[in-house]
Amino acid sequence: MTATASLLPATVPLVIGVTSHRDLAAHEIEPIRLRLRDFFAYLRLDFPDLPLVVLSALADGGDQLAAEEALHAGARLIAPLPLPQDLYLDDFSADARARFAALCQHAEILPLPLLPGNTPETVATHGEARNRQYAHAGVFIASHSHILLALWDGCPSDKFGGTAQIVRFHMDRILPGPIERRHSRHVTLDSGDESLLYHIVCSRADHAGTVHPPLQPLQVRWVDDTGAHAGEAGMPSEFRHMFRRMQQFDADAARYADHIDAANASARDDRVTRGGDCVAVGRLFAAADWLAVHFQRQVLLTMRSLYVLAALMGIAFVCYSDLPQEVPYVGDAIYLFVVLFAAGVLLAWLARRRDWHRKYIDYRALAEGLRVQGYWGCAGIEADELGAFAHEDFMQKQDIELGWIRNVMRVAGVNAVIAASATGVAKVIAEWIGEPDGSGQLGYYTRKSEQRSRVHRATQRLSHILLWAVIATSILLALFHRWLDADTTTSLVALMGVLAVIAAARESYAYRKADKELIKQYQYMRGIFASARRKLDATQDPDTRSDILRALGEAALAEHAEWALMHRHRPLEHGKM
Repeated sequence: MTATASLLPATVPLVIGVTSHRDLAAHEIEPIRLRLRDFFAYLRLDFPDLPLVVLSALADGGDQLAAEEALHAGARLIAPLPLPQDLYLDDFSADARARFAALCQHAEILPLPLLPGNTPETVATHGEARNRQYAHAGVFIASHSHILLALWDGCPSDKFGGTAQIVRFHMDRILPGPIERRHSRHVTLDSGDESLLYHIVCSRADHAGTVHPPLQPLQVRWVDDTGAHAGEAGMPSEFRHMFRRMQQFDADAARYADHIDAANASARDDRVTRGGDCVAVGRLFAAADWLAVHFQRQVLLTMRSLYVLAALMGIAFVCYSDLPQEVPYVGDAIYLFVVLFAAGVLLAWLARRRDWHRKYIDYRALAEGLRVQGYWGCAGIEADELGAFAHEDFMQKQDIELGWIRNVMRVAGVNAVIAASATGVAKVIAEWIGEPDGSGQLGYYTRKSEQRSRVHRATQRLSHILLWAVIATSILLALFHRWLDADTTTSLVALMGVLAVIAAARESYAYRKADKELIKQYQYMRGIFASARRKLDATQDPDTRSDILRALGEAALAEHAEWALMHRHRPLEHGKM
């Protein structure tokens, strides 16, 4: 099969990348095949709702072996090729060429672009340029995989772009060989990295039975940031939890698929792109964005309901404790208080049970990450450097539970292998940044900052009105209490309590929504996008424009990560209303 515009669907698969030696020991091939079958069967059993996708360059040896077993297990096969096929096959034996051709009939071919500085002439012969392309394929596979499957003897190696270097890149993000990189986006000292390796220890043909001690041939193990774990012990629990989050996103996207498709067909302003190579990013963005809006509405409705219930509870208690007993049904107010409290507890429990708050925050963070990733891809920024991918910039210092968001971005990034063009950059500037009084993020943040400011001012006015009403009532009581009968005095005291409860509930609601913080964020983001628009309008240099768009994306990713973490600490809890 040839390359297609969209290699991956709108759902999120579990992506397994393959790196392997070419020269596997012949007597180990069948045992390795059995271990591969067990590995894919284990993933099918543990994550039945996650489609399996395998990334393999289909090189001779373990790459082809893993690809064959992946197809046997029903996985989709995507082949990122480092070179044009005619050049790539120069490095294959006759038997490997036949197997390559057979696998290509069932694979989706993804030709990787030439790295900056490489030309068709320089990669046509063996040398550093050609090796850089092989390293590029390995880095691409490792960067876009949720699990890297390594058929490897475990021996360190300085071979440029070899299996050992790709494994090291996957685990530590140390680029292979002499590749230089302008920015270091991956924090190698942070714990909680979501890099996961499934290692099948194998020996090589010229060193049969010899592997890096204390490893043993045909041993299997899981390797993550905390160290190695026996293969039979199963996947580390934190990764299983992370993949369950991906599975849950797929389930939500499937449940609301009709609504998402309808919204995606009609909406224009918030689309990442309408077609081309960014379509997979756009489809995932549409799903994440719609789900975020949906669960935001659920959260806001629940939050408003809880605060209304809390205010009514306070009013019921004030009526019970302060109003004269002669008032009809005043004694029943305590029962109303209990009923309202029970309703609030039930509503809060339902919200936690259905995970609305967490889904809203996570899906919004995912949508914003995909927005940046999509526009970077459309502007050709993804391919600017070896190993520079949008998901590496996003929430990298946070706990592993949020790693599923980067995992989804890895999936979307498989399709973002395109070249920059002036038309693409111009379209990105118009659609992503836009104008202050129009579409795009600049218009969005301008409108939202003004809207939030109006709401905040209205809240402050209401608080001041209620405060002055309480003060006026207290002055009235202080001046005229001698002339007021007991029932009137009690009623005025109850009124003060009711007004105070309403004011407290409204202020608490505004705090829980983080109105002040959101206004600052919107104003900050409006300033960032306005500054980027001014700088972009002032230059036509392609490199300068790419640098500005990259810096804008990094600022947006950092701000959205901060927003997500701030809101994750403000869940719906009835007891804290």
